[in-house]
Amino acid sequence: MPGIDECLLEAMGLPGARGASVVEWTTGLALGTLGASPTNDHETTAVETAELARMAAEHTAFAPPGNDGGTKGPLVEDVLVTTPTSYHLLCFVDTTFDSSVFFHLWLDRDEGNLALARLRLQNLAERLVLG
Repeated sequence: MPGIDECLLEAMGLPGARGASVVEWTTGLALGTLGASPTNDHETTAVETAELARMAAEHTAFAPPGNDGGTKGPLVEDVLVTTPTSYHLLCFVDTTFDSSVFFHLWLDRDEGNLALARLRLQNLAERLVLG
């Protein structure tokens, strides 16, 4: 089972990957980063993406129909933001403890494969070992 550094290396191997990070969304703390940052500052990017992740994870508008609120962790699997030149994919990590961790992958829009990146990031999120 890979840790944060191994997962980030694997994420950066995706076509078009510009940068990757693992972020704790309640505090905005970057647990690990690799590659470039859209703001040229990994800490700022972590805080800004954490705001978006927190909003998606905590709002009931994104909950599946019939959810009783008893689900542990965020009800959202991932969040996608597109810009004219890039994709930002936020993928939540589901853990056995009260997790508030997500991957942020920044992809070049011309070189990246969004479908492949989403599948690989979900796989990494399932395999990631925190601790």
